[in-house]
Amino acid sequence: MTGRITAVLGPTNTGKTHYAIERMLAHRTGVIGLPLRLLAREVYDRIVAARGPSVVALVTGEERIVPERAQYWVCTTEAMPELGADFVAIDEIQLCADPERGHVFTDRLLYMRGLHETLFLGSESMKGAIAALVPKVQFTRRERFSKLSWAGSKKISRMKPRAAIVGFSVDNVYAIAELLRRQKGGAAVVMGALSPRTRNAQVDMYQNGDVDYLVATDAIGMGLNLDIEHVAFSATAKFDGRRMRHLFPHELGQIAGRAGRHTQDGTFGVTGEAHALPEDVIEAIEEHRFAPIQRLQWRNPRLEFGTVARLIRALEENPQNQWLTKGREADDLLALKALSEFPEIRDKVRAPADVRLLWDVCRIPDFRSISETEHATLLARIFGFLQTGKGVPSDWLAGQIARIDRTTGDIDTLSKRLAFIRTWTYVAQRKGWVDDETHWRGETRAVEDRLSDALHGALTQRFVDRRTSVLLRRLKQKETLVAEVNDKGEVTVEGEFAGRLEGFRFRQDGTSSPDEAKMLARTAYEALKPEFSLRSDRFYNAPDTEMDFTEQGGLMWGELAVGKLVKGSEPLKPAVEAFVDEEAGPEVVEKVRRRLQHFIDRKVAALFEPLLAMSRDEALTGLARGFAFRLVEGMGILPREGVAAEVKELDQDARGSLRKHGVRFGQYTIFQQALLKPAPTRLRLVLMSLWEGLAEFPESPPPGLVTIPNIAEVPASAYTLSGYRPAGSRAIRIDMLERLADILRTQDSKGGFEATPDMLSITGMTLEQFADLMSGLGYKAEKGERPKARPVAEVEATPVAPTEGEAAAENPIPEESSPVAEAEAEAAAQAEAEPELEIFYTFAWAPRPRAERGPRRGGEAKHGGGNKDHRGGGDKGGKPRRHDGEGKPGGKSKGKHGHKGGKPEGGRGFESHPPRKEKKIDPDNPFAAALMGLKGKL
Repeated sequence: MTGRITAVLGPTNTGKTHYAIERMLAHRTGVIGLPLRLLAREVYDRIVAARGPSVVALVTGEERIVPERAQYWVCTTEAMPELGADFVAIDEIQLCADPERGHVFTDRLLYMRGLHETLFLGSESMKGAIAALVPKVQFTRRERFSKLSWAGSKKISRMKPRAAIVGFSVDNVYAIAELLRRQKGGAAVVMGALSPRTRNAQVDMYQNGDVDYLVATDAIGMGLNLDIEHVAFSATAKFDGRRMRHLFPHELGQIAGRAGRHTQDGTFGVTGEAHALPEDVIEAIEEHRFAPIQRLQWRNPRLEFGTVARLIRALEENPQNQWLTKGREADDLLALKALSEFPEIRDKVRAPADVRLLWDVCRIPDFRSISETEHATLLARIFGFLQTGKGVPSDWLAGQIARIDRTTGDIDTLSKRLAFIRTWTYVAQRKGWVDDETHWRGETRAVEDRLSDALHGALTQRFVDRRTSVLLRRLKQKETLVAEVNDKGEVTVEGEFAGRLEGFRFRQDGTSSPDEAKMLARTAYEALKPEFSLRSDRFYNAPDTEMDFTEQGGLMWGELAVGKLVKGSEPLKPAVEAFVDEEAGPEVVEKVRRRLQHFIDRKVAALFEPLLAMSRDEALTGLARGFAFRLVEGMGILPREGVAAEVKELDQDARGSLRKHGVRFGQYTIFQQALLKPAPTRLRLVLMSLWEGLAEFPESPPPGLVTIPNIAEVPASAYTLSGYRPAGSRAIRIDMLERLADILRTQDSKGGFEATPDMLSITGMTLEQFADLMSGLGYKAEKGERPKARPVAEVEATPVAPTEGEAAAENPIPEESSPVAEAEAEAAAQAEAEPELEIFYTFAWAPRPRAERGPRRGGEAKHGGGNKDHRGGGDKGGKPRRHDGEGKPGGKSKGKHGHKGGKPEGGRGFESHPPRKEKKIDPDNPFAAALMGLKGKL
C-alpha cells in the first residue's frame, strides 16, 4: 500500500491507455485490466510487439496465454489475478457506475494495488468518487489531442467516408450495414460479442481501406483506436438488460470521442431516425464536461461459504458508504439462487468447499443467452461432473464441442456457435476442471478460430460488395482503372466482374441494387472509355459481311445488337439509330451511326438494284416512267387488279422498255422476278413495315415454299410484299401462280376442265387442296365420282391356258369345283357389278357477281390491294379477259397460245414459260407456319 496511486483522467483521444502501457513497461512486472476482451487483445499485441511473447500473458474469461516467464499480464478487469505486481492499471474506471459490471470495477478501485505504482484511467466525472474512496490519490488531467465538433444530422446515403455508425442492437447494426453495402459498397461490423479474431479481421478491413464505413455497438467507446473521422448515432437509447433507457451524456461523449485520431479533428452527429441531441448535451460533449458520478455499484467482496444461504446473504449485503450502492442482481447471483432450488444440487452441497465450487460454477457467464432455466440446467450438469473430483468427462466434452464445430450456416447460426464455444473455452481455462487443460484449451481455441473466420467471411459476404469497394478505393486514390473485355463480352474492372459490354452498350451485373448499380456504372464507364473508342474503330473498319439486319429492323454486328432501322425520307431510304451509351461520347455515337448508315444504304442498293436502276433510267418516259414510279412505290410487286387501268394504257413500246428492267406483266401480278428472291423479300418486308409505322413487322416465309397458309389475321398486303397471292386457305407464290396461269389459258375455262399432273406439280398440292386454290382464284370446282379406269396393261393381259397334263398336276381338283376359282369368280363378278370409284374435279371460270366483288378482308392496304375477281378483271360475258393489251377481250384473234372456240387467248402481253416438272412440296410442312410468326395455325 506504499506505492504511488494516480488517477489519469480526461476525455477520449488523450493517450491514457498508451501512457499506461509505457508506465507498465517501465516496471519489472505489471498487470493492466481492460473493459473488453477485444481491447485486451489489442493491448496484448502491442506489448508482445515491444517485449516479445515469452514475457507477456493474456488472461480473459475465454482465453489464457500464460508463458512460464510472464512479467506483464494483460487481462479483462474481471479476470485480473492478485499477483503482487509492481504496477497495476485499471482502464475505463468510470465503469464503476455500470449497472451490470460496475461492482467488479469498484472492487478493483478499492482493493487492487501495485507495489510501486497504481493507475486509474478514465473520465473526469470520476474525480469526486475516487477522491472520496481512495486515500492519497493524485490526479492528472490529460487534454484531448484534437477537437470534437457537432455535425448535425446526415442521411446514411450522404455519409462521408471514414465514418462509424453506432447502433445498440444486433438487428439495428445488421440493417445499417446492409444499407451501407447497397449504397456505399460495404461496411465493417464491430460488436462486443465478436471474438477477437473476427473483430480484428473486420477492423483490418476498415483500417486498410477495403471499406470506408464501420457499423458498431457502443463497444467502440471502450478504447478501440480506429481512424474514424465522424461518429453518427442511429439511436440514443438502448436496452441495458432490464429496460430501454436513454444514454447519459457521458456515455454519448465516450462513444462520440472515438471520432478524430491523435491530432486529426473529429465530428459527431445523428442519422436515421435518431433525433438531434439537445443543445446542452452537445455543448457538454464538445467541451468534455459531464456531471460527476455520484454512486458506484458495489457488491460485498467478503463472501461466506458456510452454506448457500449464507453466501447469498453476503452477496446481497448493502454498502455502508454513501458513495456506494448495491448493484442489481448479476447473472452469477441469479444462477446461484436458481441452482439452490434444484433438489439434486441442494442435497450435494454439504461443505464449504462444495459451496465455493458451486459459486465458481455459477460465475460461468451466460454466453448463450438462451434462457435462465437452460443456463441453470447446464451449470447443474457441470457442477455434478466437478463434484465427483474427476472433472468434466473428456468424451462428453468432445461431443459438446463436435456439435459446435461446423462452419456452415448464416451469420446468426455462426454467432450462436461462437457463443456456445465460449462456454467451453471458459471451462477449459479453469484449472482442474478438465483432464488435459492444454489439450482442451487448444481444441476450443481452434474451434473458435474456425468459427471466427467463417463469421468474418459471412459478415464480409453479406455486408461488403468487394467489387464496389475495390473500385471506389482505386477511384479515391485517383488511380487509372483497367477495364478488360473478354471474347464473351464480360467486363472486369480491376479483376472484379462488372457486367457485359453488348456492342456499344454496357449491361452491368443484375445482382446490384439500384444504388450500387449507379455507382458501379459510373466506375465502369470511366474505365471503359478507351474500350469504346477502340471498339468503334474496329466496327467502322469491319466489312459488310460481318453485319446484318433482323426481320424486326434490328442491326447486328455478328451476334451483337448495335442499332436499328427507323423511318427515313423514302421507303427505300431508311435511317438508322445507333445503340451506343451516351457515356461513350458523341464521337463514338456518330462513328457507329455513320457506319450503320453506310451498311444499310449498300444493302438496299445491292438487293434492289433492278428496281433502282429502273427508277434512274432516263430512257423511260411518259406512261412507262409513271408505271415505273408505281413499281418503285410497291418495291417491285404490284397486284394487277390495282393497276389494271395503267397497264391497259401502256403500249407495246412502253411495255418493252419496262421488260428490259426485268418487269414481268403477269395475269395476276406485275413484278420484277429478281426481287422475289429471299434476301430482297426479307428486306422489302422490313422497309415497308418501317414506312407504314407497324409496331410488329411480318416475317418473311421460309425460302423454297410454293404455298403457305392463308391466315385471316394477316393482311393481304403482307402476302403481296412476301411474293405470294392468297387464294382459298393457302397463298401461292406469284411466279408459280403465273406459270399456272399459262397452263390454265390452254384449257376450256367455259366448258370446264380437269386438273392435269402439271398443274398439281407446279403447286405441290393434292387434288382437294388444288380445288380450294382454284376456288380462291375465281373458278367453280365441281366434285364428281367415276369408275376408276383400269390400266391398259391390265386389260390387255390374257392368261395362257395350261396343257391338260399340267392342269391335272397343278390342280387335282376340278376347276369348276376349286374354292380358289370360286372366290376369284365371285370377286370378278362383284368388281364388275361395283367398279372402284375415283374422285375428280371439273373447273370452270365463274367470276363473282359485281355486288360481291371487293377485298377479301376488311380493307385494303395501301400496297397490295384486294382481289376484285381473283382473275385480274373479267368481261361481261364471264370469260377471262386477255391481258396483253392487243385485241378486244374475248376476241377470236389468235395470240401465241390462242385457241379458237372461246378459250382464253394469250398474246405477247403474257410472258409464259413451258410447264415443267417441279419438286413436290408437302403442304403440311410445319415450316410453313413460320409466316408472320403465327405458329400452330397451319
